[in-house]
Amino acid sequence: MSKQKALSFTLWFIAVVQIVLGLAFLFAPQATAQSFGLPGAPGWTNWLFGMMAARFLGFGYGMALAARNPAGSVHWIKAMVGIQAVDWLVTLYYLGLGAVSLAQVTTASFLPVVFVVLLLWCYPRSPRTA
Repeated sequence: MSKQKALSFTLWFIAVVQIVLGLAFLFAPQATAQSFGLPGAPGWTNWLFGMMAARFLGFGYGMALAARNPAGSVHWIKAMVGIQAVDWLVTLYYLGLGAVSLAQVTTASFLPVVFVVLLLWCYPRSPRTA
């Protein structure tokens, strides 16, 4: 598989993950949180989940745009690399504190690293001039 195809596939995959999480946290915030094994939380957390959902949906849209034209979407790709890096560091931090378990964070313990590596490895580079 070429780097271009691998990048497009990765961006589509990230888009789907972002959109699914966005819709889940927007329309069923408590059920989604509980599906991750998190205990029930006060009602005000649904406000934060709703705001988080908006960002998931926005970045899902951005990744879909990027998947169609990676070379023209390097800013979206750079933003997702940053988001995934922060996601992973925050996950490690709260795992280290014991605030969440490996079972609760599920794929957040490794998927951000996979995404960052793939996005950087396949990142569209400008052709070198001779």
